[in-house]
Amino acid sequence: MLDTLSNAFVLFATWNNVLVLFIGVIVGTFVGAIPGMTTPMAVALSLPFTFTMPPVTGILLLLGVYKGGIYGGSITAILINAPGTPAASCTALDGYPLAKRGEARRALDMALYASCVADFISNLSLILFAGVLASFALQFGPAEVFTLILFSLTIISGVSGDQLLKGFGSACLGLILATVGLDLIYGTNRFVFGEYNLMNGLSFIPVLIGLFALPEIIDYFMRTEAKHEQSPLAGAGATLADFMGSLKTIIRGSIIGVILGAIPGIGGAPSAFLSYSEARRNSKNKNNFGKGELEGVAAAEAGNNGVAGATLIPLLALGIPGDIITAIILGAFMIHGLRPGPLMFQENIDLIYALFIGIMLSSMYLLVVGKFSIRLISKIADVPHRILFPIVFVLCVFGAYAVNNSTFDVMVMMIMGLVGFAMLKLEIPAAPFLIAFILGPMLEDNFRQSLLISKGSLGIFFSSTICWVFWTLTTLVIGLTIWSAIKGKPKPLADA
Repeated sequence: MLDTLSNAFVLFATWNNVLVLFIGVIVGTFVGAIPGMTTPMAVALSLPFTFTMPPVTGILLLLGVYKGGIYGGSITAILINAPGTPAASCTALDGYPLAKRGEARRALDMALYASCVADFISNLSLILFAGVLASFALQFGPAEVFTLILFSLTIISGVSGDQLLKGFGSACLGLILATVGLDLIYGTNRFVFGEYNLMNGLSFIPVLIGLFALPEIIDYFMRTEAKHEQSPLAGAGATLADFMGSLKTIIRGSIIGVILGAIPGIGGAPSAFLSYSEARRNSKNKNNFGKGELEGVAAAEAGNNGVAGATLIPLLALGIPGDIITAIILGAFMIHGLRPGPLMFQENIDLIYALFIGIMLSSMYLLVVGKFSIRLISKIADVPHRILFPIVFVLCVFGAYAVNNSTFDVMVMMIMGLVGFAMLKLEIPAAPFLIAFILGPMLEDNFRQSLLISKGSLGIFFSSTICWVFWTLTTLVIGLTIWSAIKGKPKPLADA
């Protein structure tokens, strides 16, 4: 154990790693604070810069952007009532009223402290539980992995949108596109249509950038930019008494974030609102929630940031991304020839522990960056989108082209941008699409391996206790999702 920690420290302790992680937190915080610039977009645009980096350095850059982006969304949510991230919309419920009455600094400080504490607790949970889950996952064969992936896709598609059919339809589209290219067993072409550039399948990066970055740009230029009222950065900061008064709420919200973050497909927004709801239910000032309650800001940010480390648990332990961002990070691992999962804890344990060291350091970076950047970020948030988005578009083209130095990939990005825009307008969730696109080859590969082992018998998918557990969970999730959809439908009006 001591040798592993020593090797991990040597692997991490370079100026490049320390500096890149710090830069990543800064970039993520700035991007998260800009309305319309999402954290997945920032992580996606950062991915091409990791191609020439060592694996640890490149992944730490993405993790830093991820950590900073989650917090950054709260800044504009408090200052101008324009959440930089979906989860930050919960922070705006009490943060913006506090800013309007001249307590913006106090709200921002509380958001920062809650974010850092929750991030630390989430990181600690990752370190404690990822290895345990990976040890258990070593018992998995192809059939067990197939049922696990199927269960993950069911969860993600079922909870990622208001409508069940849209979630499943998005996942199915992702699975179909994942089959493009050469069949690995028979070597036949699938959905190539005579285009040799498609023989290796669709590149992950152009699909990702097109799906998540371009739709926001297209949507902006097709509508009138909304003008936001700038709230002054005024008032005294949060005191120790403020922090201690909300500490119980912060810890409870952090635990909620850890639990929900470890479940694939949940994300930060449900965690933030659940934490907020629990804080209001247990608070002595419940009537003040929504009117400028400091405890509400703490609860929202604790729930939001509590998922940050926990979402990496299924990724590192099982190789299953829990949300859009971890799917991008999975792509970064694969680019560097690494495959997250149980075997990684045996073959690359030094790298994993090096990442753990960096993840714990990121909490400290977040505190420093957040403390010194609030004033500057509040100005960046007011940059007109007509100036900002053309710059983002150039970065999109660069990111897509840099993968294979191919203009075809740029074309793929453009087409996926139109697809993503259509999905945005039709309110079809994009997360199931992306995660299904990533997991599709794994799903197919393990399915066919299982059939080869069983000589074509489907009984292999029901041959172990683990398989039965995942089949039961999948059935339960589908049943509950359908029941919720039916229950949520408005009753038809009685005939007059």
